[in-house]
Amino acid sequence: MSWVSSPSRRHGNPAWAAFRRLAARAASRDSALRHADWLLLAVVLALTLLGTLLIWSATQPMLIGQGSNPDEFLLKQVLDIALGLVLMLIISSLSTRQIRLYAPIVYGLSCLGLLAVLTPLGSIVNGARAWISIGAGFQVEPSEFAKLSVIVISAMLLSGLRSGERPGARAIARALGLAALPILLVAAEPDLGVMIVLVVIVGGLIALSGVRLWWMVGMIAATAVVVAAVAKLHLLKAYQVGRLTSFINPSADPLGTGYSAAQSKMAIGSGGLHGTGLFHSPIIAGSFVPEQHTDFIFAVAGNELGFVGSLLVIGLLGLLLTCALRIAARAEDQFGMLVAAGIAIWFAGQAFVNIGMTMGIMPVTGLPLPFVSYGGSAMFADMIAVGLLQSIRRPRNVFAS
Repeated sequence: MSWVSSPSRRHGNPAWAAFRRLAARAASRDSALRHADWLLLAVVLALTLLGTLLIWSATQPMLIGQGSNPDEFLLKQVLDIALGLVLMLIISSLSTRQIRLYAPIVYGLSCLGLLAVLTPLGSIVNGARAWISIGAGFQVEPSEFAKLSVIVISAMLLSGLRSGERPGARAIARALGLAALPILLVAAEPDLGVMIVLVVIVGGLIALSGVRLWWMVGMIAATAVVVAAVAKLHLLKAYQVGRLTSFINPSADPLGTGYSAAQSKMAIGSGGLHGTGLFHSPIIAGSFVPEQHTDFIFAVAGNELGFVGSLLVIGLLGLLLTCALRIAARAEDQFGMLVAAGIAIWFAGQAFVNIGMTMGIMPVTGLPLPFVSYGGSAMFADMIAVGLLQSIRRPRNVFAS
């Protein structure tokens, strides 16, 4: 009996027929793969690979000391990346028309998730009620997906105008009103870092939508009033005030609120030009830098890979932003331009704050480094954002449903 199936048998196999249909769809003229931005995908894969190695190096000694599986965080991060890539492929296959239609649903689900964390379903970590436990050691952080929802809903409200027309007061008021709900819910957790990112995203999208200058002046003035009110009414939590105080005066509490930033700067400074090498740093092995696999992952890069490795991370992030801005500039409509630009603002602002806080030029806020820090929710949101960029880049078929 022959073990090689005949062509007729293969053609009659349902699985083979499904594979052929899938291959034909992938090779079609309007397929997501055919029009993918391969440079963007390569940059994302490079960042995730580098981040995975840094996470492995940062967590293995700690887990060995606890008697746990030394590869636990590595395996979880690889799983998160794999699931994130699947989400990216699914989103990239959507058209911008479909994304626009789903924007209100995404916004509603995001707000429900933010509401859920404020109930007994939410769990408190590092002073913020921002996570929902789903079992097996996994948690979901709805505020990560709030960034996506604010981008797509704001882009939907600020676009759809006739060519050359500026958004009016009604469109701006709607965008500000809908963005205010997730911002207030995030503030209630409280998560100051995400709240700042959301405010910057909304402000940036309104500026890019073509509003008149006096609108921007008014929003800046209103933001200044809100910041002054928060400081005057003492609305910040004690640990948030401590972080800001330590940022302004690092020597005020070097063993308390200023400890993380001080250890991070020491780790980066001792890395030198080429670093100690992965898995060879006594500072990282001793876990002297708190949250070194999440918020302070850049300190691990600076210590173990040195100045050269730090430049590599920054360079890859710069390429990522270049790809996003190029897609925004070439978008076929204003909605696509605003979504791509909003993602660029998100990644740029978050990367600047994260790297800045590890070097002492920004206050500690707990924001992860895109595609590099450990965390499933952040990875999923980042990958979905890349899927949106790939969708916007794909030429639109006006005859498609």
